[in-house]
Amino acid sequence: MKRALVRYRNSDFGKTVIRNQKYAPILFFMGGFIFDTMTLGRIDRVYDTVVLCSHMILLSITLYLFNIADDGKWKNTFIGRYSEYFPLAIQFFFGALSSAFVIYFFRSVSLSKTMVFFILLVILLFANEFLKKKISNKYLQFSVYFFISFTFFTFMVPTLIREMSTFIFILSGLVSLPFTLALILFIYTSSPSTRAEISLKKLISVILSIYLVINVFYYFNLIPPVPLAMETGLVAHDVQKKNNKYIVTYESNEWYIFWRTHNINFHRQADERVYVFTSVFAPTDIKKPIFHRWQWYNPETRSWEITEDIGFEVTGGRDRGFRGYTYKNNLTEGKWKVHIITKEELFLGVVDFVVKNTSEPNIKGIEKKSF
Repeated sequence: MKRALVRYRNSDFGKTVIRNQKYAPILFFMGGFIFDTMTLGRIDRVYDTVVLCSHMILLSITLYLFNIADDGKWKNTFIGRYSEYFPLAIQFFFGALSSAFVIYFFRSVSLSKTMVFFILLVILLFANEFLKKKISNKYLQFSVYFFISFTFFTFMVPTLIREMSTFIFILSGLVSLPFTLALILFIYTSSPSTRAEISLKKLISVILSIYLVINVFYYFNLIPPVPLAMETGLVAHDVQKKNNKYIVTYESNEWYIFWRTHNINFHRQADERVYVFTSVFAPTDIKKPIFHRWQWYNPETRSWEITEDIGFEVTGGRDRGFRGYTYKNNLTEGKWKVHIITKEELFLGVVDFVVKNTSEPNIKGIEKKSF
C-alpha cells in the first residue's frame, strides 16, 4: 500500500493533484452532488434508500475518525496514514446528502412559499468555501451535520413507515436530535482535543437553536411536505381520462418561457370550465388527501379571497406522480391562483393564471398533452 501511494505521489497525475490540493475539497463536494444527480431518482426506491443511509452512516463514522485523529489515537495505523483525507470524505458526504435533498425538493413545480428553506439547502450545497480550515471548525461541522441529519430523517421516516403528518415530522426531528447529540457526546468524551476546542454547553445550544428554527419553519408552512413532491401543475381548458391516461388541453407558452408549461393568460369563453391539473409524487403505499385551494385576487380590497377547497386523495407509487384535477365554472375575470396543499395546509405548489373572457375561441398555442 505504501509503495502504491509513493508511486501515485511521484506520477504526473499525483503531482498535479498535490499542486492543486487546495481545490480538492471543492471537487469532492461537487463530486457528491454529481454522483447523486446521476444516480438518484425516487426516495422510496431501495437503491436511493441504501445510498442515502450509507452516506449518513459513513458521514457519522468519518466525523468520529476525523475528530479523534488530532489526539494521535490513529498514529502509526492504517487509519492514521489516511487521516489527512478525512475532510475530503466529509465534504463528499456533505455534498452527496445536501445535493440529494436539493434534487428531491426541486421536484416541486413551485417553490414560491418554501423558497427560503430551499435556498438554505442550496447555500449548504455551495457554501463554506469547501476548505479544510472551515470544516475543521467543530461548531460548523456539527451544525451542518445536524441540519443534514434532521432533513435526512424527515425524508426517511415517512418513507419507511408509509405515513406522513405533523406528528411524523415531529417524530423525525426527535429521532435526529438524540442521534446527533449522542454522536457529539461520544466524540466529546473520547477526544481531549475536542474538549479543549469547544464548549459542550455552547454547541448543544447551537444544535437546539437549529432544531427550534426548523420547527418554526414547519409551523409557518415554509418547509415542503416531504416526501411528497409536485411534479406537474397547469391550468387547462379540458381534461379527459382515457385508458388510464389524462389528456390535457391547455394554452402553451412561447418556447423561451421554459419555467412554466401553461400560458399565464387563460382565454375563457362564456360558460367554459377552468381546470387545474396536477400530478403529485408520493412514495409507495402512502395515501394522503390533498386539496386545490382556489383563490381570486380582489382588486378593490387588494387581497386574495379563498373561493373553495376541493380535495382528493393521493396514492403513492407512480413515477410521474398521482394525477388529479379540479375545475370551476363562471370564474370572474382577473388574477387567480390555486394552492396545492395537504390536509394540514402544508404547501406543495401553486398554479397561477389570469382569466380573460373572450367571445372568440383561442386556437393559437393550444396543445394537447397526455399524462
